[in-house]
Amino acid sequence: MANQPKNENQEAPSSAPLIQQTGEDQVVSSTSAVGFINSMEQRYQKIKEHAETYPYVWASYIVVYGGFGLWTAYRWRKLRRTEDSVRTLQERLRKLVEAEKSGDSAKVVEKGSTSSEKLSK
Repeated sequence: MANQPKNENQEAPSSAPLIQQTGEDQVVSSTSAVGFINSMEQRYQKIKEHAETYPYVWASYIVVYGGFGLWTAYRWRKLRRTEDSVRTLQERLRKLVEAEKSGDSAKVVEKGSTSSEKLSK
């Protein structure tokens, strides 16, 4: 009995629900989108009711997190200004070093020409 071939009728019910599931999936996906929107609306209503019931709690949230945001913005801006000033100082230093090197090479040429002049005299 274990070796008997399976009846084709037994396989048909297992394949039929697979086809039906794909159709149901499309319906479920559209209803899940509606369900998601409804859940978001419910969550918004709960938050709104809580904010109306406890305004001081929400005000403290705004003060604390707003203050933290302002402090972060202040530090960020100060960091950017510091970086800009460092860049300008580095640029000035680089120009000074280049000028010094070009001035040293000019001095070497002048020294070389004066020493050759002394030898020729």
